[in-house]
Amino acid sequence: MSEALRQTIHQMGQQARAAAHRLSQLPSEAKNRILHAMAGELRLRAPQLIAANALDLEAGEAKGLSKAMLDRLKLDDARIEAMAAGIDQVASLPDPVGQVLDSWSRPNGIRIEQIRVPIGTIGIIYESRPNVTADAAVLCFKTGNATILRGGSEAIHSNQAIANALQAGGEHAGLPEHAIQLIPFTDRESVGILAGMDKWLDLIIPRGGKGLIETVVSLARMPVIKHYDGICHLYVDPAADFDMAVDLTVNGKTHKPGVCNALETLLVHEAVAPTFLPKVAEALRAKGVELRGDARTAAIIDVIHATQEDWSTEYLDLILSIKVVASLQEAVAHINEYGSHHSDCIVTADHATAERFLSEVDSACVFHNVSTRFADGGEFGFGAEIGISTDKLHARGPMGLRELTSYQYRIRGEGQTR
Repeated sequence: MSEALRQTIHQMGQQARAAAHRLSQLPSEAKNRILHAMAGELRLRAPQLIAANALDLEAGEAKGLSKAMLDRLKLDDARIEAMAAGIDQVASLPDPVGQVLDSWSRPNGIRIEQIRVPIGTIGIIYESRPNVTADAAVLCFKTGNATILRGGSEAIHSNQAIANALQAGGEHAGLPEHAIQLIPFTDRESVGILAGMDKWLDLIIPRGGKGLIETVVSLARMPVIKHYDGICHLYVDPAADFDMAVDLTVNGKTHKPGVCNALETLLVHEAVAPTFLPKVAEALRAKGVELRGDARTAAIIDVIHATQEDWSTEYLDLILSIKVVASLQEAVAHINEYGSHHSDCIVTADHATAERFLSEVDSACVFHNVSTRFADGGEFGFGAEIGISTDKLHARGPMGLRELTSYQYRIRGEGQTR
């Protein structure tokens, strides 16, 4: 490990800790004014951002990145304006910091309040899209947290230009120095240094592929909020409306197949499988979906034989695995064993059955007659999200501003002793 690299990143951590203290004291009005200044600076620096991005695109082409990857990397006037508008939107969101969660008095006269407070310093490790630099930084800032960002090597010039613009623009309106910092190195060892820096970092959030997340989890000496897989299920109950079930299946699988809340497995009750499966198969094939099924499914419709591995695979593609089940209990057991605790849905007109599904499936988001594609901070009304957590502690499911806060007990009295 390079000692110079370690010292540089540790210095960033020390600076972030100092900035976090100052950030925690900023009132909401000051934070919103700073956010608007950040958005304005992005707009002002659009030509410089595009020039920096051109360096990343050129390097990406030389490395042989796919057209899809290059498109994710690309910045243009419209995408920069979307980033800036997103920052303005965050400024309009309610600030959770300072919210009184609970309050009570004790018989001895002590008064206790539970108050939302910033977490402190947050490390964000992410890949690909440069807009994540802005999204992560401003959501952390709105909640009074200092941020250290470590983006992917493929977007290093774009990320640096965006982070510099946010910090510089914010400082014009009162943003503390070093509130937003981006690690300027692309060395992989920088991830390990950041993950081991528990003296200065309170939390790490990795955003990217499973390999990146597993690496961060294995190295981190502080809490990690993570999202491994999105193996999402839809269960068709005997009391389901077939047209609704087809619509929800097709939407969940084909609306945007490469995202974490896309449908990966369809479970169908044996009582309705002979009627429902041909209907849904026709609709899915019309959208170009490859169907893989168990033996009971294959006896009804033409499918590729599903292997044991299929049940625990996040395809992120136009592929769907199908299984016929004998009961609600079997459907729930399958989801809890093979799912990723992300998002799962039941389609039924039977309220009691739906309530059993919602209470027994151990996932962050459970849906009744709603597409899994709604597992999203924006769709939940959070205004913006930092990601989706499949953990259970602190944050679960779509993470908005509240999930970037902790809480503190404030106790007031008149000299009581114990």
